[in-house]
Formats: sequence, structure tokens, C-alpha cells
Amino acid sequence: MMSSPLLSQDYALPFQEIPNEPEDYTAGNVMGRLIDGLGFRYYWATDSLSATDLEYRPTPESRSIGETVDHLYGLSLTIVNAPQSLANERPMDWSQLSFEQIRRATLLNFQKASHLLKAGAASDMENYRVIFQRGDNVSEFPFWNMINGPIADALYHTGQVVTLRRSAGNPINPNISVFTGKLRD
Repeated sequence: MMSSPLLSQDYALPFQEIPNEPEDYTAGNVMGRLIDGLGFRYYWATDSLSATDLEYRPTPESRSIGETVDHLYGLSLTIVNAPQSLANERPMDWSQLSFEQIRRATLLNFQKASHLLKAGAASDMENYRVIFQRGDNVSEFPFWNMINGPIADALYHTGQVVTLRRSAGNPINPNISVFTGKLRD
């Protein structure tokens, strides 16, 4: 179960803007910046979603916006656990959490992952592990799999939320610049 600070409304949400870029190009800084871009996109993709929006699905077989946001939360847990080499225990149930709690926790997971990656030494990257645990079964992968797996998947699904909410009649703020990571004036 998550600790209460992640669920508390006392913390401002990160990624309304992308943080300033690091001073140098290191493996950790590049990966952290990738997560910053993901956090920014996720922040605005999920900003001001209504309960009706969360229920929207284009076909009965597809995921709703809310189910996609839940999946993104699971991906954020995997992303934040990798630089800590913590196991991702499956299955997990967070159905008792509200959309606002899931959104906040996802953004804070992205923020923590970015900080961990930027703070690590170049030699740390090869020791980061992606670990999945289902009962007694444990699967372990190198950090490389994080790039083409959970990070790419999170970017993909964040784009789906943008498309789905546009289809639902609630498009994202048109003043967002994903290139600069800021709102246009």
C-alpha cells in the first residue's frame, strides 16, 4: 500500500512545466529528462478530466480513459522501481484509489524516477534492474528493457489519453508546447 504523502493534497503536482535541463549530458540526465518529458505530457493529458471523460471508451472492447490512466499508474510504479532495483509485485489492486490520488501518485513517481536517474553515477545504470514478482516467480531484466518497455509504453498510452479525451469532447489545453515544456503565452 502506498504511503499517505503520495495521496496527500498537501503537495503541489509536478510537471506543469518541464524542469530546467541538466548542465551536462550523462546517461542518468538523459534518462531523467526523458521521464520529465513524459511527466509533462502526462500532467497535461490528465489535467481537468471529468468523471464522464474517465468513463469514455470509443468501443465496448477498448480501454476507457480511466482504465488507461490506471495502466499508466502501474507503469509509473515500474519506472520508479527500476533505479531502485525494487520488485514490481503483481497482481496489484488500487481500485480503492480515486482518479486524483492515482494522478498525483503517478506524477510523483515520475518525479522521483527522474531525480533518482539524474542523481545516479554512470556506473549505476548497468546495475538498475527491472524486476517483476508474481508469487514465487521472479523475472529480472536489465535497465535497457525499461526504455523500450515501460517508458515507451507510458508515452504511447499518454498519447492515447490525449486522443481519447479529444474524441470525448474535452481536448487538452491548446497552449501546451511539448517542445519547450511550457505553456505558450
